[in-house]
Amino acid sequence: MTRVKPLKTISIAILSFMLVALSSTMLVAQTKIEGVIKGRSGAKIILQTADSPKVIVLLTDSTDVGQVQGVLKARSKKMSMAALIPGLPIQVEGAYDAENQLVAKTVRFKGNDLEQAQAIQAGLAETTQQAQQNKEELEKQNAALAAQNAALKEQQEKIAAATARFGQLNDYYILDEVTVHFGNGKVKVDPKYNPQLVALAEKAKTINGYMIQVKGYASASGSVSLNQKLSEERAGNVTNILLQQGRVPLTNVLAPAAMGESRQIGTDKKAESEAENRRVVVRVLQNKGIAGL
Repeated sequence: MTRVKPLKTISIAILSFMLVALSSTMLVAQTKIEGVIKGRSGAKIILQTADSPKVIVLLTDSTDVGQVQGVLKARSKKMSMAALIPGLPIQVEGAYDAENQLVAKTVRFKGNDLEQAQAIQAGLAETTQQAQQNKEELEKQNAALAAQNAALKEQQEKIAAATARFGQLNDYYILDEVTVHFGNGKVKVDPKYNPQLVALAEKAKTINGYMIQVKGYASASGSVSLNQKLSEERAGNVTNILLQQGRVPLTNVLAPAAMGESRQIGTDKKAESEAENRRVVVRVLQNKGIAGL
């Protein structure tokens, strides 16, 4: 009888050790989740899933980002982290860290989902700018009616507070902007713009959770397909200067957007208007959620 108790004690100790080892293994187990990107701040993604409105996903230098291809979705094309934009449905596989953030090992998405997300972002940008213009016009009207209508005065104060910032775009504040112009049919960046782009990059690095947006445009002269190609190459060349000379991390640059002939500044075909439309607009953005922390 006296020999049974030590054996039982040893068995319990071994069982406890196995349970601890099993728990440790489960903590570092790989997890796979699906959701829609709601926000992006550098290497941090805010993901909305079916189970949670906010899952923090962390990108690292070793994160494998790919676009699934083929009928069976068995192949994947390696993609840049810049493709991970708000509105994009993704599948993430990784392990949670001590702060309950999912450190991404792989990120996968469908090509048509990326196209739809880019289209949504472009549409929201157009809508937001029009809304901003409407607000500015309403502010002018409120200035004249403020003494007669207290409700309009309150609305005017809200608009004034909003427009005190440099600008707004979707879920971001616009904190700085540089416009690069190009010659007719040209895609090479004039060296005179390099100091402006580098200065913008340096300013961006002082902002918490910044992102840089690059949009290329073309004038309405020539074919639509050619102008689309010109705007794409212009945006790409400006982005390369930000990455190489401005040393902006790729995780802080949104996918360059080729806007083609959209958003013409002037409606006439005069040389001055055409020159204004051959441009790339570079903006420093800050996520509103990050700014409010």
